[in-house]
Amino acid sequence: MKNLVIRTLTGLIYVVLLTGCTICSPVTAFFFFGLVAAATLFEFGTVMNNHAAASMPRAINALAGFILVAAVWLFCIGSDTAPRMTAIWAFLLLYIMVSELYRDSQDSIRNWSLSLASQLYVALPFALLPLLSINIDAAADRMAYTWIYPLSLFIFLWVNDTFAYLSGLTLHGFFPWKLFPSVSPKKTWVGSIGGCVFTLLAAVVVWHFQPGTLSLLQWLGFATVVVVSGTFGDLVESHMKRQLGIKDSSHILPGHGGLLDRFDSCLLAIPAVTVYFILL
Repeated sequence: MKNLVIRTLTGLIYVVLLTGCTICSPVTAFFFFGLVAAATLFEFGTVMNNHAAASMPRAINALAGFILVAAVWLFCIGSDTAPRMTAIWAFLLLYIMVSELYRDSQDSIRNWSLSLASQLYVALPFALLPLLSINIDAAADRMAYTWIYPLSLFIFLWVNDTFAYLSGLTLHGFFPWKLFPSVSPKKTWVGSIGGCVFTLLAAVVVWHFQPGTLSLLQWLGFATVVVVSGTFGDLVESHMKRQLGIKDSSHILPGHGGLLDRFDSCLLAIPAVTVYFILL
């Protein structure tokens, strides 16, 4: 019961912070997701240094991720500072590579590979979020910030996770088939289907209360992309932890594990949804 209370309070704080920062303004949204990206990159480096025989420069790599997020957000609002931020990000990546010459590292290739991979796996998804929410109206010379799309992405992920768990818990005795037993033994097909059904219903609700955005069919497509890519995002992180022989990426979030555990689904869902919106 105590663990349930702690888990609930942690989840509530997380939801309130993410929702509030996303709705408030593009500035608060940028700082929230930029800091989350940096902290998650630092956690990724800690995991790899402790369990994958790496010696990643965690602080510099985390700073590079924050700069990448800033560069894309600045680009999306039409700021002249965006190219400079991109140059700083590239310089930090070059620094990570050159610094291996001066470090007593036994496996520089591993450190380079993990640093660059973490920029793609962790930093890039958070950097893509403004593509879903910011539009520049050149004729009117103003920026339009639409928070409903990034927030809906996370709402769909939360609904899918919650009802996949509840559906699997309730119906696994009748439909015991596992979704991906070699990676996540507890995930079942019935749970995944249940999560998808309720996420589609959530999309209908959002469409009802947000007229003039996407059509119902487009909202349903949005939700489906989130469900599929979010599930694979969860499985990818579970596969990584299984390879490393760990249960949680950290214990920074009481009752939830680490930031990688909390944001694993969105790391694949955000790029997938970005492609979906581009195709629209």
